[in-house]
Amino acid sequence: MAASALYRLMAWLSPSFPVGAFSYSSGLEWAVEAGDVSDAPSLQRWLSVIIGEGGVFCDAALFANAHRATVADDAALLRAAAELAVALAPAKERHLETTGQGRAFVEAARAAWPCAALERLGDAWDGPIAYPVAVAVTAAGHSVPLAPALHAFLHAAAANLISAGVRLIPLGQTDGQRVLAALEPTIATAAARAAATALEGIGGSAFRADLAAMHHETQYTRLFRS
Repeated sequence: MAASALYRLMAWLSPSFPVGAFSYSSGLEWAVEAGDVSDAPSLQRWLSVIIGEGGVFCDAALFANAHRATVADDAALLRAAAELAVALAPAKERHLETTGQGRAFVEAARAAWPCAALERLGDAWDGPIAYPVAVAVTAAGHSVPLAPALHAFLHAAAANLISAGVRLIPLGQTDGQRVLAALEPTIATAAARAAATALEGIGGSAFRADLAAMHHETQYTRLFRS
């Protein structure tokens, strides 16, 4: 991968990129209140499921399909991926999370890292843009290969949820890093599987996490938006 591609990938998936990722927990806040997640081992188990079988895996598979569609200039596949990414959100807050971050990512990328692929995305799909699709199209448009882009996307998703867990449980920063290190093989497996998953094969099975996202809408006290 070219140094310029690595530089851009690190910028887009940095916590400082202005998409507001820090304000979302993807239902983890309710899981902590319900007692499902109470320490580092239970946080690792929770994240292993959603990365390997749940919403994060679905996002990764959508990312892979949107990236391939952009490289191939396949407007029909890109539209299908963008539409499915919005439809797959299992709860209102998860829908707001992915479309809010997607919109913010596109706006920031167009301002600082413009590319023709982002304009083609607008031509192919006029609905709300889900976050994985926004990142994938931008990465492909700047010639960032799929494999490192997908791995970095999954790492950023895991790191953001661990950061939420550190604040919610709470955990020490070192415990958070131990969880991130332990998730390395899970992320590698999810990335390989997502890259090989066709659009019609995308799906997940992490019902408790989906229920957590739904329950979060009516949670009495909240630090996070989802």
